[in-house]
Amino acid sequence: MPKEGLKLKALTFLISLGFFIYSYVTSNTLTIWLALFFWVITLFIMYFFRDPERESPTGEKLILSPSDGKIVAIEKVPKLDFLGGSGTKISTFLSLWDVHFIRSPIDGKIRYYKYSSGKFRPAFKTQASLENEQAELGIENHFGKIILKKIAGVLARRIVSYLKPDQEAIAGAKIGMFR
Repeated sequence: MPKEGLKLKALTFLISLGFFIYSYVTSNTLTIWLALFFWVITLFIMYFFRDPERESPTGEKLILSPSDGKIVAIEKVPKLDFLGGSGTKISTFLSLWDVHFIRSPIDGKIRYYKYSSGKFRPAFKTQASLENEQAELGIENHFGKIILKKIAGVLARRIVSYLKPDQEAIAGAKIGMFR
């Protein structure tokens, strides 16, 4: 489990443990239900922050998917500063059941990073790409440039980026997550 989820897991586990102990000492049935409720929350947190091992295909000309999820749109976009021209946007929606780590789609160097604070609307809504908290990460190699735009949602409200400009990205390696 990544360090981003450890504090939350420990907190909900300790609350659950406290309610279990209290219910044992006092024989209070309400606290046993509260203990079970917090235990279920702890299990959900463990599931949400899971980090399964990935085996990425290798190949110099491959572009890997940066995340799990469902592709919801593929469309042309107008001129983007980092790209220096137009490009193709592939939008992927991550549900609660998807792994929320972001992986580098290519080998290259981080050349661009832009963070924008915002709201926390449901990520599947079109408005989310305009109003929600988001971060853009531009990666460049000898084949070209790619931008990853990460948009927060209602529950996965924070964007964590592990790499900053001038650091190397390795295809398939973790470069961030939603928490």
